[in-house]
Amino acid sequence: MSFLSNTARKIAFWNYSRTSWQWDVLCVLILVFIFLTPKSWFENSEFRRRRTVVISTEVVGNQADISTIEQRAKEVAHRPDSTVTDVRPLRDGTGKLVGYEVDIR
Repeated sequence: MSFLSNTARKIAFWNYSRTSWQWDVLCVLILVFIFLTPKSWFENSEFRRRRTVVISTEVVGNQADISTIEQRAKEVAHRPDSTVTDVRPLRDGTGKLVGYEVDIR
């Protein structure tokens, strides 16, 4: 039992020198993890599904109809079955309305 606790303690506190075979095994395990881990383990599916689209006022006209803006944003994003979560007006430095930022999920 003391062998297992000594080994666990050495691994946890890493008492091995850089020239030991244990160090080499650790480096190989790190490289295996880096190169063989699937990319999907690190993807945030919620972030990947959410998208922000910027629609200029020329596309929707001068009307501020939210349903028209949502419809145009879905067309631009090529996602007609998505849902719009937020519509924000986009203004330039002088305060003039130049477009809309639309969050699509």
